[in-house]
Amino acid sequence: MIRILLLLAPIAIALAIYWYSARRTAALLTDRSRPLADARLNALAERLAAALDVPRVPVHVFDMDQVNGLAAPDGRIFLTRGFLDKYRMGFVTAEEMASVIAHELGHVALGHARRRMIDVTGQNAVFIALATLLSRFVPVIGVWIAQAISVALAATLSRQAEHEADAYASALLVKAGIGTGPQKSLFRKLERLTGAAGEGVPAWLRSHPRTEERIARIEAREARWNLV
Repeated sequence: MIRILLLLAPIAIALAIYWYSARRTAALLTDRSRPLADARLNALAERLAAALDVPRVPVHVFDMDQVNGLAAPDGRIFLTRGFLDKYRMGFVTAEEMASVIAHELGHVALGHARRRMIDVTGQNAVFIALATLLSRFVPVIGVWIAQAISVALAATLSRQAEHEADAYASALLVKAGIGTGPQKSLFRKLERLTGAAGEGVPAWLRSHPRTEERIARIEAREARWNLV
């Protein structure tokens, strides 16, 4: 019974942390956002909605300098103010911004927020189990090893989710008549726009796939769909 409780404890803690974090995130996004008011981007969002056969895809602007797109746990789509600023300065096209919206729609449609809850719960359980086991054999560095394994697992799952959202976005952009060109061109700009080159970071620790890999996968899909 004690062993069962020890196993269930990290799961319960992870669920509680996720629930609390999701509520705080939703409140923060609501307080610091406004509906997207750009006519060109809203028109492209309407094309995505038509391709999905839904009435509309409401997009919000989150007040943050960082260049990013967000899919909230409750399914809302956000573009950061920093991203909109780059668009208005001409660094990013409207179609490239539409590819971001399509990508975030992929996260929503594929249930990545809910799956993230399961992943975090599992990672927490793995960390506790490994730390307990390894500490018996390598008392000084056992916890560090367990942490490194947990971080690598989280990064792997995150990269997988990004690839899945990319694939969803590619299909949606093609169906909406926008095509995958803006998706690829944005990836080529993204590291420069975000200032996150990630040089020297091992592949197994990256939360996002490498740009070259993402573009290669898009082009492989294009070849399968006879778009090239």
